[in-house]
Amino acid sequence: MANKNKLTLRFLSYKDIAKLESNARVKKLLDIVIDNKIIILQGRLDSVEEASLIQSTMALIGRIKGFKGVELATIQPDKDAGFFEGMRLKMAHALVGERDALTIIGPATIVKEIKRDPSKIDLMLKK
Repeated sequence: MANKNKLTLRFLSYKDIAKLESNARVKKLLDIVIDNKIIILQGRLDSVEEASLIQSTMALIGRIKGFKGVELATIQPDKDAGFFEGMRLKMAHALVGERDALTIIGPATIVKEIKRDPSKIDLMLKK
């Protein structure tokens, strides 16, 4: 595992993982988090991938020294936009998926808490 005194943020464009199969996508993200890096992902995982990430995390706790799990949060723009804006968002999502979201995934050894509301994420780190 990486140096615990150093904080590393890794920005990933969704296109960096889009062509991977679902299991490989989850594994790539988990490998980064296991290395004590916080991921800022453009886009979001689907609900099955989020569940798989959590399930994989739970299986690794106790098997990897110092690994205590992950914290995860996603925010997206307001889904209650007006009619025309809503249609534009639906067309964009149909073409490229939900890339207007932002997902943060971090190791529980570094991330104390992630608070979110529809428009922001507060990331609290452990000292």
